[in-house]
Amino acid sequence: MDNKIILDTFWVLIAGMLVFFMNLGFAMVESGFARVKNTVNILSKNFIVFAVSSIGYFLLGWGLMFGDGTPFIGIKGLFFLQGPDNSPATGLAYKGVYSAISWASVPLLAKFFFQLVFCGTAATIVSGAVAERIKYKSFILFSFIMSMIIYPIVGHWIWGGGFLANMGMLDFAGSTVVHSVGGWSALVGAILLGPRFGKYDEDGRVKPIPGHNLSLATLGTFVLWLGWFGFNPGSTMSADPEAISHIVITTNMAAASAVLSSTITSWILLGKPDLGMTLNGALAGLVAITAPCAFVDIISSIFIGLIAGFLVVISVIFFDKLKIDDPVGALSVHLVNGIFGTLSVGLFARKGVTSFSSVDGLLFGGGLKLLFIQFIGVLSVGIFVTLTSLITWYILKSTVGIRVSLKEEIEGLDVGEHGNSAYPEFLIRKPNISFKSITKS
Repeated sequence: MDNKIILDTFWVLIAGMLVFFMNLGFAMVESGFARVKNTVNILSKNFIVFAVSSIGYFLLGWGLMFGDGTPFIGIKGLFFLQGPDNSPATGLAYKGVYSAISWASVPLLAKFFFQLVFCGTAATIVSGAVAERIKYKSFILFSFIMSMIIYPIVGHWIWGGGFLANMGMLDFAGSTVVHSVGGWSALVGAILLGPRFGKYDEDGRVKPIPGHNLSLATLGTFVLWLGWFGFNPGSTMSADPEAISHIVITTNMAAASAVLSSTITSWILLGKPDLGMTLNGALAGLVAITAPCAFVDIISSIFIGLIAGFLVVISVIFFDKLKIDDPVGALSVHLVNGIFGTLSVGLFARKGVTSFSSVDGLLFGGGLKLLFIQFIGVLSVGIFVTLTSLITWYILKSTVGIRVSLKEEIEGLDVGEHGNSAYPEFLIRKPNISFKSITKS
């Protein structure tokens, strides 16, 4: 095994570990934006979702996504253990099982691990939008179906040699494959669940339900920002110094500019620089740059971030007007900016900015062709994920149910679903002795 393969493998595994670390960031952000009484539930969902995704993706998802097959689904190597390690690292001739990812020099298990953590991220996105009223077991079952079937099929279309890849759709690190898939699934779940009790009054006006710990949410956002330095540049799947360096900077500049634009937008529209909007602004910029990070120049990444930060604030307000309750802003961050990030490839792509960029977007003389392809990709994925997640949610609703009882929701899911509390010392308890008995003694 030559030194390049060793270095590539090391880079891919380290980047994958950074993406895995993002699970902590999501857990912190979502629990911080939730109320005290639902903290255990949020943390438990974020913890178990990666385990569920690991099993589902291992059993069937990997094969559906990267197995050779039709333009719509993988049909070879469907069960992972049947797939030989035919990557160049082994020196074996490639036999045509996972051709779409054979370009990467790293061993097959390294490829699997890196793609697995992306699958886990997509499933985690759903957790925030359905928080504080979904049944724990229903969320687990949906995550299993998503990681085993829904996410891999979309992944096959774009990254697995499917019809969108053949059309020329570009999504370098997953604005659509990861974030929009999670976002569409979350949107359907949030609509079917309905808003939390007390979120809207009889006139439809929003009654804010503040999160219990913005310190935790802020720390979680920093963790996610760090993790994105594995998420985007790791998608090179090789230790390409120039490409990695470029992608790190486009990723960071988009996040930074989105922080500023979201803060300013919330300051203007809400009268104050809302911290929650600022945090979601950073995440919106990161989501938006995920697809184009290897295809755009640094200046374009700044503009993408500025637009993303504006969009996330407007989107939060818009979903509230529609009475679609999203406790953490996941729809605005991942769905809206996943769509925008995908379309921005068609606008801002510039040939030659990295070794991965070979086409110009509309603003750099490439015409409408790439933008149209990106739009077809967004539309196709939106229709498919909406329909499949709708079917899945409805089956769950008709069988095990998807929403907790009103009594359980008011008391909190921590007690009802888990039988404990994240902050037991804060519970109001009836004292064993009276104040008078203390003063007399």
